[in-house]
Amino acid sequence: MQQTHAMGPIGIFDSGYGGLSVFKEIQAVLPAYDFIYLGDNARVPYGTRSYETVYEYTKECVFKLFELGCNLVILACNTASAKALRTIQQQDLPAGKKVLGVIRPTTEIVSTFTKTNAVGILATTGTVNSGSYKIEIQKFTPEIHVFQHDCPFWVPLVENNEINTPGANYFVEKDIQALLAQSKAIDTIILACTHYPLLLPVIRKFVPAEIQIISQGPIVAESLVAYLQRHPEVEAACRKQGELQFFTTDSAADFEEKATIFFGKSVLAQHIKL
Repeated sequence: MQQTHAMGPIGIFDSGYGGLSVFKEIQAVLPAYDFIYLGDNARVPYGTRSYETVYEYTKECVFKLFELGCNLVILACNTASAKALRTIQQQDLPAGKKVLGVIRPTTEIVSTFTKTNAVGILATTGTVNSGSYKIEIQKFTPEIHVFQHDCPFWVPLVENNEINTPGANYFVEKDIQALLAQSKAIDTIILACTHYPLLLPVIRKFVPAEIQIISQGPIVAESLVAYLQRHPEVEAACRKQGELQFFTTDSAADFEEKATIFFGKSVLAQHIKL
């Protein structure tokens, strides 16, 4: 059995490819560290699935990363962070293992961006229905009003590499208008799905220039650096040989082809059974 305190890579988990946009930012600020990325591409999308299903799938993947030697796992997936993180943290963690998500780092600092205390959230249906962003933002900054809109077509647009198409323009404009129609005071928009930053060139066409758009990757990366500084015992359990591994529950060839869009460079992937 894997010794919980043996040094190991940091695990990055996502239901598919989107977490690679977060991993890219994390690896940029922690280049010496070892990482394992696991994409559950065979069971994507998570955004429309029930709490119970997302929890079971996420737990299965997290424990696979533990088996592979990870002592710290980042859920680079908003749906998993919204629907599974807290239960896993409270009920399932073996001694010496840690799991973190992507929602808290963003919600902790959103008050530094907004001047009107009106924040818009663009996310998957599952993340919106979970209410996680509202709950977390109001925990840190109760005076902020949160307005949400789900964008079910955005992930397929990105994963099918249809970013620069009339369809992308149509759906992005429609969804942004639906969000902004909820309040004229919105001055900050959080892209609460790791796929959405790839649509930024399209999003900016339809968002007024005075509204700030927040992507999670850099925020999560900075938060992880700060976390490791605050928890030297966790940092000491992270191996630092600069090694990157990529696993997918689906086709490794398909993963390699699409991963470049998100990670910014080519990767070598291996298929893994859960």
